[in-house]
Amino acid sequence: MEQQMNYVHASIEEFKDGLAWFSKQLPNVGEKFIAFTDACFEGGAVSEKNKHLIALGIAVQSQDEYCIMFHCHNAMRLGASEQEILETLGVCSAFGGGAALSQGVTLVQDVMEEVKMSRGQH
Repeated sequence: MEQQMNYVHASIEEFKDGLAWFSKQLPNVGEKFIAFTDACFEGGAVSEKNKHLIALGIAVQSQDEYCIMFHCHNAMRLGASEQEILETLGVCSAFGGGAALSQGVTLVQDVMEEVKMSRGQH
């Protein structure tokens, strides 16, 4: 369980580190990309939580492991329930079939376990 928790956290940090490195290498693009995505995820008519659920669905459909973990983690941090996460995966499987679902269920389960452990739940 501890190894699984470290894997999710390490993967999200690796993604953030990579984005920071890219921004240093190509600041005109990297910094603008970060500012753009930050603006896209600000709460408005659609809440920040729901925007992360949408992004989770897109990440599952495109089978982007880093984004699956990142957006699942952020949706849960913002109050998404496990049921909301699972229903998001269900919608993804309606479009992407087994390939999307298999990618989603394994990584989402890892994130859910990490969040539970960090909250002291078992």
